[in-house]
Amino acid sequence: MFGQPQVPSITPAEVNGMAGAVLVDIREDDEWQAGHAPDAVHLPLSRLRADDLPEDSTLLCICRSGARSARATEALRNAGFDAVNVAGGMRAWSSAGLPIVRDDGGAGTVV
Repeated sequence: MFGQPQVPSITPAEVNGMAGAVLVDIREDDEWQAGHAPDAVHLPLSRLRADDLPEDSTLLCICRSGARSARATEALRNAGFDAVNVAGGMRAWSSAGLPIVRDDGGAGTVV
């Protein structure tokens, strides 16, 4: 079967209930700069390294639509991390009415 890897996932609305988890935005720089979740950590997939990630936290991976973050989640789980995909990515985050900001504090958008 082709398509996204089968990995554990949660909805954007469930992210707030994951106490102690780290939201890892794996989108590229231009996507991040347009807008991101307020408490996310930016680690682009193209530069994602295990050394940059906390080993003692659940990692919630997010991208624009959920496809790249599903691949990242699978790779991180294979490397021994507790990782979960945020289903639907930042598009679903936006659709759920959750905040999106830019680094300057202004309102952000999903590109």
